[in-house]
This record gives sequence, structure tokens and C-alpha cells, in this order.
Amino acid sequence: MKTIFRTFVVLVASASFAFAAEGWGTDWEAAKAKAKAENKPILINLTGSDWCTWCIKIEKEVFASKEFKEFAAQHLILMEADFPKKKKLPDDLKKQNEALKKQYLNGGYPTVYLLDAEGKKLSEDLGELKGGTPEYIKTLTALIEKSKAK
Repeated sequence: MKTIFRTFVVLVASASFAFAAEGWGTDWEAAKAKAKAENKPILINLTGSDWCTWCIKIEKEVFASKEFKEFAAQHLILMEADFPKKKKLPDDLKKQNEALKKQYLNGGYPTVYLLDAEGKKLSEDLGELKGGTPEYIKTLTALIEKSKAK
């Protein structure tokens, strides 16, 4: 019975995991449930997708790369909390993102953290990590290994 229930939870979480940019979810509770079910950490990106120069740069130079997408598909649950200026978000999403902003924003955008399935930080802010995709993957791999060793 537990197996059936667990399978149901995973399916519901996966089905309701709304997506922003390709592969990035926008539902915080679904992200945590999926992270727990798949035993993967969450990479949360607090972004101003349509106005923040650095957010657009990290998206183009790292997150949109084939290498990052392949790495993320195997190792991460991607969660985006967007704070756009030009597009309007649904009220429930805006409310959720404001709560995430209060909890995680590190002074400015982008703010990127590796989190466990409960939302506990496993990293410092990775929003200004230099070195592009290879450095991001290297850093995330080390952080994931470190978190598994605990």
C-alpha cells in the first residue's frame, strides 16, 4: 500500500510541476515533493527573467546549454522563482515567489542556491559563479557529493 501511495504522490507531483523555462518548475511544493521522491537536490533560481541583465546572461550562458540541461536532468530538480516586470504572473504564483524571495533572496538577482528536499541550503549563492557551464557543473557535482556524504 505504501508503494502505491508513494507512486501516486510522485505522479501527482510530476504532473502538477508547472514549467517556466525548459526543465524549470515553478511550483515550490511540487519541486520539494519531486526532490524527495527522486532523492535529488533542488537548484532554485530567483530571477528577473525579462529585465535583469545578469539573470538573462546566466540563462543564456549556463542554464540554456545542452551540457547543463543533460546534467540537470540526471542530478537536479530545477525550480524557478521569477520576478518579471513585463509579464504578469498568476496571483498564487506571485504570492509563492514573494515568500521564496523573503526566504532566499541574497540581495539581488539572480540568486541561485542548491537546496535539499526540505528547502535547506546546501550551498552559498551560486548566482555569480564565474567560469560558465563547466564551472557550474563542477561546483554542483562537488556540492551534491558533499551533501550525500552527510
